[in-house]
Amino acid sequence: MATTNAEVGFNRTGIETARNNANAMLEAAEEFRVDSESDGESIALVRDLYAREADPMGSVPPPATVGGTVKALAGLLTGARPQQLLDKLGERLAFERTGTRLYEVIRGKVQHQAGFAGGPTLDEIERILLQEYAHFRLAEDLIRRLGGDPTVVTPSANLHGTMTAGIVAVAVDPRTTLEQCLEAALLAELADNEGWETLLEFVIEAGESEVIEYVRKAISDEADHLAHVRRWLAAAQNRDQMFTGEIAP
Repeated sequence: MATTNAEVGFNRTGIETARNNANAMLEAAEEFRVDSESDGESIALVRDLYAREADPMGSVPPPATVGGTVKALAGLLTGARPQQLLDKLGERLAFERTGTRLYEVIRGKVQHQAGFAGGPTLDEIERILLQEYAHFRLAEDLIRRLGGDPTVVTPSANLHGTMTAGIVAVAVDPRTTLEQCLEAALLAELADNEGWETLLEFVIEAGESEVIEYVRKAISDEADHLAHVRRWLAAAQNRDQMFTGEIAP
């Protein structure tokens, strides 16, 4: 059943549920007040010190195969930033692995929770799941094609793995509904669409003309995923899907 309306219950997180205790707490805070003139600069300086000593998010190793090394040395990667192409491919690999797991969880929600009119069908979720897995395999194949190692955690892969951890945490939380998981999927799909568009630019720059159409197919798939998730959420929340991709004047 879609959670179009939040349930009313005894939520004790607000201060008004214990006004007497709250007043006592505020009085104590006034009595033992510690004045501070800090504007956040001190903590910013501490963070800067940590940043200066911290290691980077990662690095891109040289090509793992002889063929990849020869290709790089021969300049067959015509772009000026072949390492960034491998970095972004590592990012897509990590992201699509997460996407596959995300839709596996959503599939379980569809199977075991009550659905709603206009919501996802099991066949639709299965199709998206398989496409996410195909995109994972595509990124893996492209990395190998360039002589890279798909098991390497590149800087962008590390970054996106950290960012998407919360998305997966929402999906696997036993308290979340199908609708709430679709909100997590919306966040993932927005980032995924942007990520593939960025990768396409690097692929074109690198002169990898033979794989451009594969990347464009992935972009088309991801645009379709985003459209589906938006439509399902609109149905779950009993609203018209207003967003058209353009901002009204």
